[in-house]
Amino acid sequence: MKRIKIDRKKCIGCLTCVSACLVSNNCADSRNRVVLSSDFQFSPIFCRNCDLPECVYTCMSGAMRKNTETGFVDYDKDKCASCYMCIMACPYGTLKEDKATKKEIMKCNMCTHHPDGPQCVAKCPMAAITLEEV
Repeated sequence: MKRIKIDRKKCIGCLTCVSACLVSNNCADSRNRVVLSSDFQFSPIFCRNCDLPECVYTCMSGAMRKNTETGFVDYDKDKCASCYMCIMACPYGTLKEDKATKKEIMKCNMCTHHPDGPQCVAKCPMAAITLEEV
């Protein structure tokens, strides 16, 4: 199973990963973000595709599910009841409401639609974001 790994020491806060997400998903809001930590280091924040994902456990409609083949947490917008329980349950604050539709969830999809995989990884100029087998 592959997961995004972040080396905070390499991140310069350029927001290329955020821009890559916007372009890859053709949307007005990114599925990731970069914050400045209390020790003044840039910290990219991504969905961790948790082993025991709280977003999946709290989803009453079955819109969030753990894909046993890829290990990713998949989101099915057609099943979503817009209750936002997944947003409230995520301990990392990576899920958010899609402001364009006001009823869907914005969640990292690992750019499964892109032949080169996650574009945040592909476009990071500092190689601070990598995709690694775990």
